[in-house]
Amino acid sequence: MGTMSAIGNSAVGEGAEAAHVTVMIGHLTGPVGTAFATALATPTAGHAPFLACLTPDVSVKPPTLIVNKATHMSDAHAALTWGPAQAGVCEGVLRAVAEGIIDAAKVDELAIVAALWINPAATDADAVFANNSEAVYLAIKAARHQTPVAADLLAQRHQGYNGYYRPAAK
Repeated sequence: MGTMSAIGNSAVGEGAEAAHVTVMIGHLTGPVGTAFATALATPTAGHAPFLACLTPDVSVKPPTLIVNKATHMSDAHAALTWGPAQAGVCEGVLRAVAEGIIDAAKVDELAIVAALWINPAATDADAVFANNSEAVYLAIKAARHQTPVAADLLAQRHQGYNGYYRPAAK
């Protein structure tokens, strides 16, 4: 990965349990490390970034900061973020390391910031886990391989849509 910082994005699943993840990955001493430290040190109401831990006393490597995009609306919503979503993040990061997308020899030099959307209406913990695991893995893969490339985006520029808006066919 060199000294470069990269951003990746992925959306996996459907309905309330769908995961939408954006990751930044780069060196601890670079802009991603600065963003990591700043986010960790400046929580806001309903948005308390936290270190992804595989078990209560073992943080994943590279160090991964989870930042929730949705304000916690209930104890159940917070539990989905801290429980299955966090476990999914750990699995996705470690899968990327196991497959060589992240160099295992560099895990102490890198940092990841993972911004997660956990829908306050979600209820299925297993789906939240599976969708976040896959979304984090795919977002890291996209960041590492710097995809999509500009040419692909330009070719699709008139076909864009999202979960809140789909333009009428031309």
